[in-house]
Amino acid sequence: MVKRLTKAKIESELKKLDGWKLERDFITKTFEFKTFMAGIKFVDDVAQIAEEEEHHPDIHIRYTTIKLSIQTHSEGGVTEWDLGLARRIESFLHQNPVTMR
Repeated sequence: MVKRLTKAKIESELKKLDGWKLERDFITKTFEFKTFMAGIKFVDDVAQIAEEEEHHPDIHIRYTTIKLSIQTHSEGGVTEWDLGLARRIESFLHQNPVTMR
């Protein structure tokens, strides 16, 4: 069973993740892409990762801007599971550069 992390622990771990921040009870990051289709491709890639992890972020699409929000809903906040998903997304981006602004 995963446990909700303290704010201090979350903020400490987010320092290791470029651009991620704590918003209320979620960790979030906004990505900007050069084209709409580049953003949609990224969403598809994130969906594949999420399925493998069996942990799905909230995804907000606004033209070339994609915002991911991650939380363990059963815990009502951020757990190590959420940080792991964010790490996996970042690792994917470093291995598979996309057309970002």
